[in-house]
Amino acid sequence: MKVLIAGGAGYIGSTVASACSDAGITPVVLDNLVTGRREFAQGRAFHEGDIADGPLIDRIFAEHPDIEAVVHCAALIVVPDSVADPVGYYRANVAKSLEFAGHLLRNGCTRMIFSSSASIYAAGADLTVDEDSPVDPQSPYARTKAVCEAMFADIASTQPLRVLSLRYFNPIGADPKLRTGLQLRRPSHALGKMIQAQEEGVPFRVTGTDYPTRDGSGIRDYVHVWDLAAAHVAALGAFDAVLPEAGSTTVNLGTGTGTTVRELLDAFNEVVDTPVPSVDAEARPGDTAGAYTRSDRAERLLGWRPRYSLTEGIRHSLEWADVREDVLGGPA
Repeated sequence: MKVLIAGGAGYIGSTVASACSDAGITPVVLDNLVTGRREFAQGRAFHEGDIADGPLIDRIFAEHPDIEAVVHCAALIVVPDSVADPVGYYRANVAKSLEFAGHLLRNGCTRMIFSSSASIYAAGADLTVDEDSPVDPQSPYARTKAVCEAMFADIASTQPLRVLSLRYFNPIGADPKLRTGLQLRRPSHALGKMIQAQEEGVPFRVTGTDYPTRDGSGIRDYVHVWDLAAAHVAALGAFDAVLPEAGSTTVNLGTGTGTTVRELLDAFNEVVDTPVPSVDAEARPGDTAGAYTRSDRAERLLGWRPRYSLTEGIRHSLEWADVREDVLGGPA
């Protein structure tokens, strides 16, 4: 099997590409390198460009007529940035995805796996969700994902493009073989900020301390990025069984365990030699209390369940931080 991975030079897309390669699936990478890294596409068929570029998409399918599915990971993903630049986020995540869908249909592509997000949910009182939970995104980034899901569902209801939306919870870790990881030296998520605090010898800022959680800090479902990648491989294998005819569906990808930010810091401090202290701070624009999955749909439909623990995700993140500049050739 050959699969086109849009955004395949980014953190998740490149890890999916490695998991595909390990499983005997040939990845073809498309990335505009706005946030992706060329190094992550090394040794793979790589096309630099935009998902909205029709002639480029046509050329990719002409060169690779045996592409059987598309994994659409191309998106901007930083919540506070989406609050500051909603126009840019809707243009990159929604408008270009619509153009991409048209290009895929023109080229006879019938299978898409879409990288969606659990941030679209309105969490219940217990902060758990399943695929039937109400959708109520609280940031422009999250709304772009909800809009794309609805848009793809409309397209899939009458067009031959079937769409499986995988709603990610919170990815951590790196490829255990350290081929890829977070490309940014200063990522914006909690674990990245902990690693930065450790490197700089400063306290970690717990942003938001009055959420309705057991300790007041936000709660997340931290899932190892290699487990996410393995879920894509499973989804490719199960695609026709899950969606045998026109339509779309959604699947949560999480561990089923909620971890607060303070608990994540405790786990981090059990792994590192020098514990990192914390200070309380205001919530960031667009942040929410969070949620974790209570669904087993991924196991039922895809035969997938996560393998890696929270501690292993932290260890792999730290190992990647040690080699990141060697792999990527310097700071970024």
